[in-house]
Amino acid sequence: MPDYEKHAYDTNNIFAKILRSEFPCHKVYENEHVLAFLDIMPRAPGHTLVIPKAAARNILDVSPDDLAHVAIASQKIARAAMTAFTADGITLQQFSETAGGQVVFHLHVHVMPRHTGIALLPPASRKEDVKVLEDNATRLIAALE
Repeated sequence: MPDYEKHAYDTNNIFAKILRSEFPCHKVYENEHVLAFLDIMPRAPGHTLVIPKAAARNILDVSPDDLAHVAIASQKIARAAMTAFTADGITLQQFSETAGGQVVFHLHVHVMPRHTGIALLPPASRKEDVKVLEDNATRLIAALE
């Protein structure tokens, strides 16, 4: 049995709690299959997380249909982020299992607007100011409309 099959989905992970509205988030997009919200410890302005509403630990156990919805929403967010943040490019990241760098065990894709010559901040290096997150959410939402 592969190692990833030994781990059950934890319904108390932070993203599951966000989906149940037990924890707040700066939501920028939602449909019946996915939720996209700003990372509170962004590596770049506009750093957004796209998650399935389905219970999926990571890419190893998500259904193909749920993964497709996450991919489609990630593209939608990426296009909006290019506009909202006048970005030169986009970095997408997805980590699966601890050895792969995963910290929160609910599938999520990081969508990070990039600017030429500006490095990403180190992961979890600082918590962003709430006002900045609100402003960035407003920019992304406007670009999605």
